[in-house]
Amino acid sequence: MSLDLDDTIVAIASAPGGAARGVVRLSGARSAACVARLFEPTHATTAPSVVTGQLTLPRGLGQIPARLYLWPGRRSYTRQPAAELHTLGSPPILEAVVESLCTAGARLARPGEFTLRAFLAGRLDLTQAEAVLGVIDARGQAQLDTALAQLAGGLAGPLAALRSRLLDLLAHLEAGLDFADEDIEFITPDALAAQLSAAAGEVTRLAERMRSRRDTSELPRVVLVGPPNAGKSSLLNALAGRNAAIVSEIAGTTRDYVTCQLVAEEQEFLLVDTAGQIDVHGESPLEGLALATTARQRREADVTVFCCEAGAFRFTHAPYDDCGSNSAIQVWTKCDVRQPPPDAPGIRTSSRTGAGLGELTRAIAARLHERTADAVVASTAARCGESLELAGVALARARDLVARRGGEELVAAEVRTALDGLGQVAGAVYTDDVLDRVFGKFCIGK
Repeated sequence: MSLDLDDTIVAIASAPGGAARGVVRLSGARSAACVARLFEPTHATTAPSVVTGQLTLPRGLGQIPARLYLWPGRRSYTRQPAAELHTLGSPPILEAVVESLCTAGARLARPGEFTLRAFLAGRLDLTQAEAVLGVIDARGQAQLDTALAQLAGGLAGPLAALRSRLLDLLAHLEAGLDFADEDIEFITPDALAAQLSAAAGEVTRLAERMRSRRDTSELPRVVLVGPPNAGKSSLLNALAGRNAAIVSEIAGTTRDYVTCQLVAEEQEFLLVDTAGQIDVHGESPLEGLALATTARQRREADVTVFCCEAGAFRFTHAPYDDCGSNSAIQVWTKCDVRQPPPDAPGIRTSSRTGAGLGELTRAIAARLHERTADAVVASTAARCGESLELAGVALARARDLVARRGGEELVAAEVRTALDGLGQVAGAVYTDDVLDRVFGKFCIGK
């Protein structure tokens, strides 16, 4: 990505289409000079960085009201002198403003160039830059929350702390190599092994966060599972408020999965009804296919709702080993007919009376919120998997060297490799093609 980072760029920064207000953004040393060619203050202000005035535009548009926001130093988003013109949100007017500013000495920004300058200036790391795109592309509250958390440093903070600890560890190792002839021990083998183990554990957790993230265009999936005739389809219909799934007293009515898009406390998700999980012995080919489909849905679930009929006090079908998972919810159905034991854990529901549906909806929203708090935007997950694997393998080799009393110079080399992998995630180590892939997805003005 070959760009001149010293010239002044301009672009429309507000959303496409007409609106009450539109924003034109500039960044670069000549931002104020370019604006001065067409902006005339009309009101004095005690804050010189915010000025009310008028823009004089070509094409017979004349003068239009505007407000100018100035960042004359390095405290802007890009850490360059910057300016924003807030005016009428008519597309022809905004295009005329951009045209006039280009005539005054600016050039049209390329996609993602404002955020690229912020990244190269150290204002944010690469995971936060990708979070900016995640905010722009968010298609629901959960995706927006994920992107905002990452933009606020939810991933950058742990990465920076881990890299800092590994750099300190590398400094101890290299100091020991520099004073190899002296009787000085900068770090004991036990302390070295403990720090490497802790770092490897953090890398593993980060990698798991990446692996669990699907494409950003997908909604989170809440999957209903349980034995045949456990009331899963009735529960889906009750939560949806309509007959989205076929309901019958005949066991095995649901053979394929049924989905319904819902909202729980401003979080959109797909509710998935699956085939009843039957005894695997003596199954027909059709039952085997239904069982495989249900298993796949469970693997892809962000939240799993385990349904059991209130009269069935024990699970007599497929085992539910992950009932204790943080992403699992135990639900008793048909509680208008029977009740489970008083001490049985789980939410008591009735699709017929509506009992427990509010509690279940709140529980689903809480689980989705927990998953969102630990999630990353999809573009980061797709980019970083290989780099985290590189770092994890290097730390594993370093731990093995310490256990076998290998040379500290070999351990130091593995720690450097791990730091390179983490640096690629954060953007401390990057290449032009990586920047092209990340910022090429942005729209102009961001």
